[in-house]
Amino acid sequence: MIPTRLLSIAFTALSLVAASAAWAQPVVPGSIAFCLYEIPLDDAGKRRWINLGIVQYVEATQTEVRIFYGAGSLGSGHEARVAVTSMEAALLVLEKMRRVATACR
Repeated sequence: MIPTRLLSIAFTALSLVAASAAWAQPVVPGSIAFCLYEIPLDDAGKRRWINLGIVQYVEATQTEVRIFYGAGSLGSGHEARVAVTSMEAALLVLEKMRRVATACR
């Protein structure tokens, strides 16, 4: 059981990190079971994070990076799309994901 004080400190730290630049990805050591990676705002302007621990696979093209996650045995998965301008930009997104996942181990 995690003490309430530690949860409060962790929540405060996450809140402070979230208040930073919208696309700046913090590298916070933790667990791959809960390894958050921020993706661009959705059409409604909501900030979104995916848990890298449940990513199934990733597709990269010159126009977007598609991240497939949370697929169960009934095919109930989801996908997040990150628009990019080139394959080099797509590879930068993948590198950011690798860096965050490595820090979560």
